[in-house]
Amino acid sequence: MTFTPAQFNTLVEALTVVLPLNSPADVQLKRFFKEHAKLGAKDRALIAETVYTVLRHRRAIESVITDGVPRKMAIYALTRYQGIGSRELMTVLKKAEQTWLMEGKLNPPANPPLGIAAELPDWVINRLKKYFPDKDILALGRSMMNPAPLDLRVNAHKAKRDAVVQQLQKSDIKCKASPFSPIGIRLESKVSLAKHPALLEGFVEVQDEGSQILGLILEAKRGEMVVDFCAGAGGKSLLIGAAMSSTGRVYAFDVSEKRLANLAPRLKRSGLSNIMPQAIDSENDARIKRLAGKIDRVLVDAPCTGLGTLRRNPDLKFRQTEAGLGELTAKQTAILKSAARLVKDGGRLVYATCSFLPEENEHIVEKFLASHADFKLVPASGVVTRLKIPLKGIGDVLKLSPQQHGTDAFFAAILERKK
Repeated sequence: MTFTPAQFNTLVEALTVVLPLNSPADVQLKRFFKEHAKLGAKDRALIAETVYTVLRHRRAIESVITDGVPRKMAIYALTRYQGIGSRELMTVLKKAEQTWLMEGKLNPPANPPLGIAAELPDWVINRLKKYFPDKDILALGRSMMNPAPLDLRVNAHKAKRDAVVQQLQKSDIKCKASPFSPIGIRLESKVSLAKHPALLEGFVEVQDEGSQILGLILEAKRGEMVVDFCAGAGGKSLLIGAAMSSTGRVYAFDVSEKRLANLAPRLKRSGLSNIMPQAIDSENDARIKRLAGKIDRVLVDAPCTGLGTLRRNPDLKFRQTEAGLGELTAKQTAILKSAARLVKDGGRLVYATCSFLPEENEHIVEKFLASHADFKLVPASGVVTRLKIPLKGIGDVLKLSPQQHGTDAFFAAILERKK
């Protein structure tokens, strides 16, 4: 493609708005597109792709573009990472910029530090080095630079996966069964499903395959009492409710009424009648105390750094801090302790995060088990085998990653209250 000055200037404007990261990148982009309503679909796609490319490779780009000028960063991202040839940009470049490209002055350093090569913050690198060799950290970082696929979860209460795959394929949407989740579908490219009958009729919801597996390992049964402790917009609540064939009761708890409000239209589409969204004040809400010792299954998808979702949210690398990690681990500890009170004798609790940091994962679980002798760890390997989920290399806890499984990075520990 050949760029027009208007296209390139709008792209630079978008980067100028997003790069300070005063709010999440997707929020900033959504606002930008609303303010530039006349942009066509192709221009929006190009702008979004370039913004996210810059965020994914920002450390490497800034090691070359040391003054952080958005215009220069756009040129570098387009030519180095997006396959745009210098000739395609010549009509919009200044003479000095043309010289940079022609003389090859925008080359990256030959042997960059691990943080730049892996595109992870130094504080994250320093923590990972305590547990992993450099080559594993580099592999993890590189896997996080690739865009995530678009995964769907089939609503088992309403539809069968094979039938939904056929329905999507008839609409010229290339897709196939996902490799691990028995209710997952992976699309070959990202398309808008907002007006597709499969979504409107509640046959599918957008949900990463790893997130689906977190809900499945809870192994919720018909007629049980279940709590989704940090439900958010309710994606896992819907999965659990469908797994229970719309019987029993699923309490979808969250401290944010706004997040829970997003569950309402999804719940209506799903046809499920066993989900009860409830906003709570904190992990010590009175409703939790009333349900203490009465719940069969509890899912704690704890608030975390979200670093496991960097393929989708690369801006988190720059918005999360080491100080923030300390606040989160304290919150995770408190939430897990409170959620455990709900579990009846013989009941199950799944503690999960979308992070790859041991401080948010193994350390939280180890501390909990050390102070709760009435709970034991259930090996995740046995659960995924029983569910016929063909994951290899799973041990006592579940760890998913982009480089091994093609999912976001997730952690889960399955805990059971002893009878």
